[in-house]
Amino acid sequence: MQKIDALSRKLMAESLRHYAKENLPFDTLRQYDGENYFPPQKVKEIYKDLGINLLLIPQEYGGLASSTSDIYRVCQELGRIDLGIATAIFATFLGSDPINVGGTEEQKKYWFTKMARENLLVAYGATEADAGSDLVALKTRAEQIIKDGKITHYKINGSKMWISNGEIADLYTILALTPGGPSWFLVPKDTPGFTQLKHEDKHGIRLANTAGLCFENVIVPAENLIGLKEGQGFLQAQAVFGYTRLMVGALALGAGQEAIENAIVYANNRVQAASPLSHKQGYMHKLIVPHYIKFEAARAFIDKTAKILDINNHGQATEGAIAKYYASRAANSAADDAIEAFGGFGYTKDFPVEKIKRDVKITCIYEGTSEIMEMTIYRGRWQEHLKTRGNFYLDMAREMENIKETDLGAKALALGLKALSEVLEECRLNRLTRHQYITFELGRLIANAEVAFALVKQAKSGQVVEGCPFNINIIKTMARVNAKNVSLDIALAGAKLVNSALEIPSEKDFYITEITKESVGLVKDMDALSIVLRDMFRN
Repeated sequence: MQKIDALSRKLMAESLRHYAKENLPFDTLRQYDGENYFPPQKVKEIYKDLGINLLLIPQEYGGLASSTSDIYRVCQELGRIDLGIATAIFATFLGSDPINVGGTEEQKKYWFTKMARENLLVAYGATEADAGSDLVALKTRAEQIIKDGKITHYKINGSKMWISNGEIADLYTILALTPGGPSWFLVPKDTPGFTQLKHEDKHGIRLANTAGLCFENVIVPAENLIGLKEGQGFLQAQAVFGYTRLMVGALALGAGQEAIENAIVYANNRVQAASPLSHKQGYMHKLIVPHYIKFEAARAFIDKTAKILDINNHGQATEGAIAKYYASRAANSAADDAIEAFGGFGYTKDFPVEKIKRDVKITCIYEGTSEIMEMTIYRGRWQEHLKTRGNFYLDMAREMENIKETDLGAKALALGLKALSEVLEECRLNRLTRHQYITFELGRLIANAEVAFALVKQAKSGQVVEGCPFNINIIKTMARVNAKNVSLDIALAGAKLVNSALEIPSEKDFYITEITKESVGLVKDMDALSIVLRDMFRN
């Protein structure tokens, strides 16, 4: 895919920040949030003035045809501004995916040109009451209408729920069951029989329009069947799971950073017991530093996965699940601690962290809940463990052992990866994966391990990810701290997990003693990172 140059990406990010400062200040966002109001004119302005909607549209149809690396950086910036607005824009990206993946050349030319010229808001209609992550339970149906032996139209009946841009989109991509199997259809808003329900009154992302859809004998021409072939719907949806979930991870990353940076600025100005909160070790080590380490780990993993998707924007389902799972949980935890960092002020609507906490929770839910992600991660890597006869994580451990630099945490992570391999092997030998809870926990440990691996590799490269605010020495410190913490968690949690499902304790020690010894120097590193963070965000 084409890639925008670094200067253009920087200018786009700066333009987004400037637009938000001028048009979406916190007081305005707070007002819209209180009114449960989605501002379509603001999104249309972003489309018209900044061209964000053109990122996924091929150049020949008036778009920018940007790479995955470009788009995730834009999503991260949107997440910092407001997750509701970001969700509305992401929904347009998502809604265009079935066309991009499965559309004919004629369909792409017509619809992408129309989207580019008219700045259309698009919605992606897959979810139903009984078909969320389980699309096999799909009930919306598209019946063939045949004239003179030829399919001329389809008649759609059914309903959708939790559709972003549901009430206000101009164009909808709708998944429905045809005689040939699940298929995507293009349905314009004003099609007779198609009704958009009221905007949901949600806990968070209240600036995102979310509504149900009803189809009562909705007639669409046969040429609105994406790809002009029935039964391709699941394949077309699954082809971009890695990509779409990566973008949710980027949205979460942006929101989490915004929450913690608000908390650091507050801590620099809030004096207690004769010194700012940002000078207090307990405050920083508990509520601030661990989150920023996770943000940089998430950034390294997202960037690595995006570069793979730049070559082929399909696949990477397990990696996309890891990115979404890790970043969304990190952001949700960070926003929660940001409220605590503000004390009583954080619990009021006068400060952004209260709203960010309500908003960011959705990233743990849409595009697949955290539990669905844990299962996806486990299944993907369990197959790798079996195919390689237990060597998948041992090979990664050997790669860490071959790193000569001693300041990256590679030795600790090598032990952690060996522990993970042992945990998986014990689960295989004792058939422990028959317990769903264990498979969920394995998904968590796998995600943490692979993200830590990405951060150590990033530190070893000597280059920081574009957009990272730190120099490479700080990234090395973060990689070291993260590797030690993750490895110890794998060993302790893995040992507990295995033994909790056995009647006789495992003889394996999961490298607990060796990994524990690698914890030397953690507090010193955390102290150093505290100073860096408090100095970086002084206002």
